[in-house]
Amino acid sequence: MTRSAPRSLDQYLQQLREELAGEDAALIQDALYDAEEYLRAEIAAHPGKSESDVLELIASTYGAPDEVAAAYRDTEAKVKAALNTPVRVTAKKKGAGFFGVFLDPHAYTSLFFMILSLATGIIYFVFTVAGLSISAGLGVVIIGVPFFLTFIGLTRIVSLSEGRLIEAMTGERMPRRPVHPGAPLGFWARIGNMLKDPRTCSTLAYLLLMLPLGIVYFVIAITGLSMSLAFIIAPLVELFGRFDVDPVWLGAYWALPLLMCAGILLLTALMHVARGVGRLHAAFAKALLVQK
Repeated sequence: MTRSAPRSLDQYLQQLREELAGEDAALIQDALYDAEEYLRAEIAAHPGKSESDVLELIASTYGAPDEVAAAYRDTEAKVKAALNTPVRVTAKKKGAGFFGVFLDPHAYTSLFFMILSLATGIIYFVFTVAGLSISAGLGVVIIGVPFFLTFIGLTRIVSLSEGRLIEAMTGERMPRRPVHPGAPLGFWARIGNMLKDPRTCSTLAYLLLMLPLGIVYFVIAITGLSMSLAFIIAPLVELFGRFDVDPVWLGAYWALPLLMCAGILLLTALMHVARGVGRLHAAFAKALLVQK
């Protein structure tokens, strides 16, 4: 059945959302932002025309919702194809198995993300606690309201930046544009929308949870790296370095190859864990930071 042409901006956005149903939530958020930004600019540029007239006027330039959705799907497929590295494709074809994780660049970037998450977790936690505390403290004076609005706006900028970092580290698609603020509203209406928006609470929760998660990620990454590299390097030091005092477990030369193999296995397992943590964290971030 042929869908009727949208007669208002809200109808256009709703039809576009329905056409993109089943696609990645980050892609839908980006598409809705682009469409709303363009359509609102066109409506503002034609003050003498109604929304329906403007939508009919630009149908041939911007496209109907189904055409825009198809264009976004096609662009997304091309971007994914361009971002797939030849190394990763080769690894999948060969079925490298357990040790094939070393051919996956996202395993390395996810491990780096685990180490970096302690620093970002501390920054996010301090920023969020300080912002909420100052907002509550200033709530009794008039400056408290604009400060709170500024703080919430900054949290959304931080969440967008965090999404870009997660996409770079894990390869998981994250939003490249924020949620569109919609039509210009009055001061108090903006406050009401922010308080009613579930993303306000979910974004604050994510920023607070990044500290405990960052501690766990950092401990796992540093402990795994330290132990695995120590097991790999210690036999080489024993063979070629020769310290005056050697640990008893390094005295038996027959055990050195076994120790090195254990270190390699431990390092490989850590790379698998890092890649898994990266994927799980990306799903967690998408659940809290991306508009549903």
